[in-house]
Amino acid sequence: MSEHGLTFALAGNPNSGKTSLFNAITGARQHVGNFPGVTVESKEGTVKVEQDTVRVVDLPGSYSLTAYTLEEVVARNYLIDHRPDVVIDVVDASNLERNLYLTIQLLELGAPVVIALNMFDAAEKNGMRINVEELSRLLGVPIVPTVARTGQGVEDLLRAARDRGLDKSQWIARRFEYGSDVEKAIKGIQESLGGLARSWLPLTPRWVAMKCLEDDEEVIKKLKTLGDGVQKVLQVTAKAQDKIRKLMDDEAENVIADFRYGHINGIFRSTVRQRKRPRLDMSDKVDRVLTNSFVGPAFMLAVLYLTYQMVFHLSGAPVSWLEALFGYLGDGVSWLVPEGLLRSLLVSGIIDGVGGVMSFVPLILFMFLAIALMEDSGYLARVAYMLDRVLRMFGLHGNSVIAFIVGGGISGGCAVPGVMATRTLKDPKARLATILTVPFMVCGAKLPVFTMLTAAFFAKHQAEMMFGLTIIGWIFALGAAKILRMTILKGEQAPFVMEMPPYRLPTLRSLVLHTWERTWQYLRKAGTVILGISIVMWALMTFPGLPADQVAGFENKIAKAGTQEEAAQLKADLAEARLAWSLAGRMGQGLAHLTSPLGFDWKTDVALVGGFAAKEVIISTMGTAYSMGAVDAEESQGLSAMLAASPKWSPLKAFALMIFILLYAPCLVTVAVTKRETGSWGWAVFSTTYSTILAYLAALLAYQGGLMLGLG
Repeated sequence: MSEHGLTFALAGNPNSGKTSLFNAITGARQHVGNFPGVTVESKEGTVKVEQDTVRVVDLPGSYSLTAYTLEEVVARNYLIDHRPDVVIDVVDASNLERNLYLTIQLLELGAPVVIALNMFDAAEKNGMRINVEELSRLLGVPIVPTVARTGQGVEDLLRAARDRGLDKSQWIARRFEYGSDVEKAIKGIQESLGGLARSWLPLTPRWVAMKCLEDDEEVIKKLKTLGDGVQKVLQVTAKAQDKIRKLMDDEAENVIADFRYGHINGIFRSTVRQRKRPRLDMSDKVDRVLTNSFVGPAFMLAVLYLTYQMVFHLSGAPVSWLEALFGYLGDGVSWLVPEGLLRSLLVSGIIDGVGGVMSFVPLILFMFLAIALMEDSGYLARVAYMLDRVLRMFGLHGNSVIAFIVGGGISGGCAVPGVMATRTLKDPKARLATILTVPFMVCGAKLPVFTMLTAAFFAKHQAEMMFGLTIIGWIFALGAAKILRMTILKGEQAPFVMEMPPYRLPTLRSLVLHTWERTWQYLRKAGTVILGISIVMWALMTFPGLPADQVAGFENKIAKAGTQEEAAQLKADLAEARLAWSLAGRMGQGLAHLTSPLGFDWKTDVALVGGFAAKEVIISTMGTAYSMGAVDAEESQGLSAMLAASPKWSPLKAFALMIFILLYAPCLVTVAVTKRETGSWGWAVFSTTYSTILAYLAALLAYQGGLMLGLG
């Protein structure tokens, strides 16, 4: 028991309902981070069980404790290093045989297990009748039937886990027999370990010997650090593996797995009665249509298009309300604070900068809700399955689909977890190609920028424009991947197997939690990172100040102006002159000769430089730059309206800018994660450089091609 009370660890296969159970247990009392030293997501929360406060840790989804993937390594290492008081093994009751493989390994590890027999309703609906008492007796652990999405059985599960955690007889390894030949091999390795096995306490020498026989890389790597005696262990292991290979015509690892499944099959036959099922269940019937080679892709594109239609329809009014709110807030501050640097900082630097980003929270929220609907229903896995066929044509791996979707392939994701998601790819070259192309997706940071520009210039076709930009992002990502795999990343492709969960009706609780988690990350970023960068950009756009003689010249002209309109124009000219004189203004003007063929002015260049830090900053910087010229509080208006009214802007220029923003350099956090995932600053710099060059060429083609067609 930890000093803070009991600790429960949730383990289970992917798609077993583990995340739904974690949400049902902890609700809003949870936080997200990363496990130390790795990019795998860590979720923790707390819950009251009677009088005890329990810490709940959601381990990465794992099929096995023989660590093949980073997620399985992290899950096993957490169990070994932290020894939680109880491991709640979340088992999909409708896929009992497959899920019990992890259960057997948890019991061999010695972990104190309580089984959550989840999706019990789905199992019964499929005609399965599980004798829970007999299953509990054969496995020797408490078992509680649950339906995580509705909360059924959760309270009983927590009480059972609490009772198990308070029991002192913990971490006692279960022994399963593997036949005489394998048992002799295990015994021989175990004897060769000698005192080395003490380094693994509380794990048994038998467990270490089995991992050696299974050729577990992590265990062998640790053994090699223990000094004298290791070579003998490795020699005995190699001889044992060779003997099993000759006797059974198979690898020891596969033989052990077969025995485990034999144990599971015996348990299954003793505890489960299954009525004759129809040849196809509902999920199978739906999949025959939705994953069909012709109907599936058409349906997927229709879902994507309707998603954008729904998001823009529902978020239009709330976005306008928030824009108006920040406008009124700016007016109020302008009225209360005397003219000067403080007013400029508050209004132009903070309210117009951060407010421009915060105004799009409703749109982000509805987009995340749409993604949560697809994810929780099981449809997102079908999208990945269908796109696998396409991606393999471009030299990518099926799991690349997940990275692209997480990165914003259905808009609203983030390139950072998208790059991290490539950890599941075994093929190193396909993984690297995926890392280098994930930033082309329409992430949640680009979404507000595109929404602002489409509202200004394509107001009647916002959904169509966003749909088109998403498709363009995929086209460039796949095209770039193909070129990379044909040139610097040549190599054979690894095989791919994807599991598809059954379709489920998402629960309101799950949708709210998933939507809020992602929206809160956006809000937190807007209130910290974006706020800080907005203030820095305001300072760069304010200092050094325009020389006093030039200011005096403008003020004399304003004083002599014959009309209010003339005075207002002179004030706007003064504000623009100040901006042009600033550090940011000079930087933008220095870049103007490079970007003028794209139709960009120097103010846009300033915003794009800020966008290297974070794409949301493009809006806040443009908001600051253009609001510096809006001198009359009562005439202030949203950034979209300002751009739409400007004679220097056009739909063609806006489209070229959107293409450039879609493709150019990843944000700084993504660059840092790229370096960490690839282990090289070279690939991080390459990612930034090649994507910016590609963005320039694509925007140049869009703008100059549009002018040639008379669209300017």
